[in-house]
Amino acid sequence: MPAYQLKLALARLSLVLERDELEEYHAFGIKSQLDLDREAKLFHASIEKACDHASEYGAVGKDDNPLFWSLRNAFVEGELSGLTTQIKYAFYDHLTRSRFPASITATHKKLADFRYPHEWFPATRALQRTIHLHVGPTNSGKTYNALKALENAKSGIYAGPLRLLAHEVYSRFTAKGKKCALVTGEEQRIPEGEDNYFRSCTVEMTPLNTLVDVAVIDEIQMMGDGDRGWAWTQAFLGVQAKEVHLCGEERTVDLVKSLCETIGDKLEIHHYKRLSPLQTMGRSLGGGFKNLEKGDALVCFSRLDIHAIKNQIVDKTGKRVAIVYGGLPPETRAQQAALFNDQNNDYDYLVASDAIGMGLNLEIRRVIFVQVHKRDQFGFRQITTSEIKQIGGRAGRFRSAAQAIESGPGTTPSEEANPPSKERQMGLVTALEDADLDIIENAFKKDAPPLTTAGLQPPPAVIERFTSYFPPNTPFSYILSRLRNLAQISPRYHLCHLKEMLQICDIIQPFQMSVYDRCVFLNAPVFLREANGPQILQAFARCVSNMEGGYLLDIPEINLELLDTKKEDHPRGPGDYLRLLETLHKSITLYLWLSYRYSGVFLSQNLAFHVKELVETKIDTFLSEVSLSERALKARAAASRKAAKNARRKKEKVLGNKDRAVEEDDRHMVPGEWNEEGHEEPLFDDPKTLEAVNTHAQLSEHRP
Repeated sequence: MPAYQLKLALARLSLVLERDELEEYHAFGIKSQLDLDREAKLFHASIEKACDHASEYGAVGKDDNPLFWSLRNAFVEGELSGLTTQIKYAFYDHLTRSRFPASITATHKKLADFRYPHEWFPATRALQRTIHLHVGPTNSGKTYNALKALENAKSGIYAGPLRLLAHEVYSRFTAKGKKCALVTGEEQRIPEGEDNYFRSCTVEMTPLNTLVDVAVIDEIQMMGDGDRGWAWTQAFLGVQAKEVHLCGEERTVDLVKSLCETIGDKLEIHHYKRLSPLQTMGRSLGGGFKNLEKGDALVCFSRLDIHAIKNQIVDKTGKRVAIVYGGLPPETRAQQAALFNDQNNDYDYLVASDAIGMGLNLEIRRVIFVQVHKRDQFGFRQITTSEIKQIGGRAGRFRSAAQAIESGPGTTPSEEANPPSKERQMGLVTALEDADLDIIENAFKKDAPPLTTAGLQPPPAVIERFTSYFPPNTPFSYILSRLRNLAQISPRYHLCHLKEMLQICDIIQPFQMSVYDRCVFLNAPVFLREANGPQILQAFARCVSNMEGGYLLDIPEINLELLDTKKEDHPRGPGDYLRLLETLHKSITLYLWLSYRYSGVFLSQNLAFHVKELVETKIDTFLSEVSLSERALKARAAASRKAAKNARRKKEKVLGNKDRAVEEDDRHMVPGEWNEEGHEEPLFDDPKTLEAVNTHAQLSEHRP
C-alpha cells in the first residue's frame, strides 16, 4: 500500500513545483531555480524514506513517522486537493528547517499551546456560572425549557446554529414586547435608544463581553463539528452569563461534564424523553410520489431539488405543496409552515431542506428522505446517524422552540397539557427509494457515538504573535499550517479544519493587510467553488487593503448587470443564468458580512440589501418554474450514492488493510452549506444538475 501512497505523493509534489512561481519561494531563502531543484530533490528523498519506513516497519503514526502521517491524513480528509495542499506545506517545512533553531521552535510551540482554552476568557472565569445541560432526543421539550428560562430572565442571549432559528427567537421576543436584537453575520437589528435588550444570534456572533442573566446555546453537540465546532466551544467557554443553558443530544453529557470540572462551573443535567413515539416504516415509497399521504415531508439538500420535487408532486397528484428552507424570507417561511400545518386546506405535502432537523414548528406525520447523500467540502458523503435521527425525529412533531416562545408564561411542555391528536401520535420515517432504506433503518437501530472532543480555532492574538517570528511575505497559509502542526491540545479538544482558510490565505496573499484583517477574512462566507469566487474575494480584499473603493457600484467583479437580464436572453442557457444569480447573491451576502466589520470601507449597505432582495426574487421566480423529470431526480440520487461510495473506497485504499474500516464521519452535523455561518441550503449541490435544467428548458421551447 505505501507504494500507491508514494506514487500519489510524488505526483502531487511535481504538480506543486510546476504550478508555483519561483518568486513564491523567496521568503524561504530560495533565490534561484538551481536552489529550488536541489531542495526539491532532497524533499523527494524524504518522502520516499517516509513511505519506506511505513512499509518496512508499519510506522504510520504522528510520532514515529510524522511526514507519512500528515500526508495520509490529508488525503483521507481532503482527497487529492488535501494531499496537494499538505505536500506544499510539508515542502515549506523542509525549506525552513535551518531557519528555525531549537530556541525559536520552542517559542513557536509555547505560542501553540492550546491545552487550556478556558484561560482565553479571564473575565468569564471570574464568574461562578451554573450550567444547565438539557439533553434528549428530538421532540422531547429540552429547548422549550431552556427558552422559558431565557424568557423569564431580565437579560439574555440565544445562540443557535441557523439564521432562521435566530430570526424565529427574535420575532417571538419582539412580538411579546421584549426588546431584542438580531445579530447574524450578514444582518444586525439593534433596538434604538435601548441599553438593555435580549440578543438572538447565530452562534459565531455570540457576544462574549456582555454580562447577562441567562444564555441559551442551542445544538451543543455541534462542539464536535470539524468546521464550526470552535464557535460552540468559544460560546460555551466565553459567554458571561450567570446561567448557561445548553441544549443538545445525550451523547454530549460526558464531554460537557469533563469541561465543567476543568473550568469549575456548577453543572445540572436535565434528561428528557421523546413526547411522541417514532418508528421506521420498513419499506420505501418505491421511488415515486403516488404513495404520498397527507402530512408527509420530503427532505432533500438543495433549493433546486426542493422546487423541482415540489413541481413534480403538483403535476403527479394535483395537490398543493408547501416548501420550507432556511433561505426563504422569514414571513414566507412562516406562511408556508402555517399552510402545511392547517388541516383544513389542500396543502397536503411539504418539501423541505434538512433545516427542519433543527427546531422548525411543523406538524409532520411522516419524514421521507429523498436522498441520504449530500455534498460538503470533501465531496459527496452519506449523512450521519446523528443527522438521520435529528431530521427523522421531526415526524410526529409535538412542540418546537418557536411554540415555546409563543406560549405565554406558565405553560408546560407536557403531553397532558397539550396532547397530540391520535393520528399524529406515531411519527414515521422512511426513504423515497429502496436503495436508501437500509441506511435509514440502520441509523435508528444504533446510537450516534459519544462526543469526545470540542472544536478549537486559534485566537487572532495568538496568530498575530506567531506571525511575527516569520520573514515578511511568508505565505500566511503556511504560518497557519505550521501553527496547527505544532499545536498542543488536550484530549478533550480538536482543532477545526483549515482547508478553506488556507485557500483564503493564498487568494488574499498579494494584498497588504494586517494580520488581524487577514484573520477577519478567514471566517468570511466565501464561495471558492464558484468559477469567479476567488476573484470576488480578491476584489473585497483589495478594498480592505486600500481602505477605500468599497462602494457597491465601484466593484466591477460584482455582476450587477445580471439584474437587467432575463433567463430567456442569457446566451448560455437558463442553467448558467441560475448559476450566475447564485454567485451574485453570494457576492452580495459577502459584501454585507464585510460591511459590518469594515463600515468605513463598504459604504453601500442599504443598496446591498436592496440588491439582495431583487436577486432573491429572481431566483425564487426561476425556481418556481423549474422541473426535473423523475428519471433525472433518480439519476442524481444514484450519482450521489456512487460518488460517496467511491470516496469511501479511496480512503480505504490509502488507509490500507489494517485500517480498512472507515468510521462514520461526524465532522458535519448541521444542515445546509458547510462553509456558511448560519448554514443555509446551497442552491444546487452539484453543477451537473444545471445540465438537466438546461435540457428541460430547451425541450420546453420546442414542445408543441
